[in-house]
Amino acid sequence: MQDFSQYLDFEKPVVEVEEEILRVRTLVEAGDLSQAVEVEKLQKKLEKVRTDVYGGLTAYQRTRLSRHFERPFTLDYIKALITDFTELHGDRAFGDDPAIVGGLGKFNSQPVMIVGHQRGRTTQERIKRNFGMTRPEGNRKAQRLFRMAEKFSIPLIMLIDTQGAYPGLDAEARGQAESIAKNLYILAGLRVPTLSIVIGEGGSGGALALGICDRLLMLENSTYSVITPEGCASILWGKSESTGGYAEIAADSLKLTASSLKETGVVDEIVREPAGGAHRDPDRAAEMLGSSIARHLAEIVSLPLEELLEQRYEKFRKVGALS
Repeated sequence: MQDFSQYLDFEKPVVEVEEEILRVRTLVEAGDLSQAVEVEKLQKKLEKVRTDVYGGLTAYQRTRLSRHFERPFTLDYIKALITDFTELHGDRAFGDDPAIVGGLGKFNSQPVMIVGHQRGRTTQERIKRNFGMTRPEGNRKAQRLFRMAEKFSIPLIMLIDTQGAYPGLDAEARGQAESIAKNLYILAGLRVPTLSIVIGEGGSGGALALGICDRLLMLENSTYSVITPEGCASILWGKSESTGGYAEIAADSLKLTASSLKETGVVDEIVREPAGGAHRDPDRAAEMLGSSIARHLAEIVSLPLEELLEQRYEKFRKVGALS
């Protein structure tokens, strides 16, 4: 039985058609073969409704899709795309941060280091992973894995999916800002090919800590921004999404969608998702992402190291430049 409770409010037209298809299919399975033609008609209607709904999503609707708890997380993509994966833990200074996962594995038989944010689905897992919000020890664990990739001359793949770095007092006391800055410093000069993919919500310094790379990809319904729309609305207007739609206005103004960031040159490629989002067909989503990773990885691995570093430097020198 399909779980319609996982759909968002703006997906109501899609839900209505899918519920009708389910009802008619039940009749066919019960022996009423006269309804078989009706199923075909409804399937065609569903394709049109999906195109209408998902083809015209607003920036804030994509933000909500990017946060969907059923979207594939880092460990889901690792399971689908990486073989012989060995997770590595700890920053060798304070402790382990479950909001960041990483380790060694193989992508299409190519040894790689993979590092990414990890959210949770159940309440218990969300608490354990701190909702994917990193503390300093998470960033320092990532730094250790960056250096390990460099030591063994293997490409680095980073998956971004966080609202932002954890702003708690304990994180600040242990050097949250410094740990993010150190990530940027290391990644800017890391002497191996680097590839980052925004797979969900990419927010603030927590996202940027894994975002300095040779190629930056974004899934179609992911977002990448200095602040959440709600946070922006709260600062600018003292309002949030629940009081007059200011978060929707902020989302449009922030230009946080993959298409907007592709236009401004921040993102190198938009990775398409199955209709309705990656969570509707995780296997297909992983297959589509895997194809993009393979293509970009082959290109950056083939470049001479000094040329790669020069291109990385120029890439980030151009970000935010006005013509």
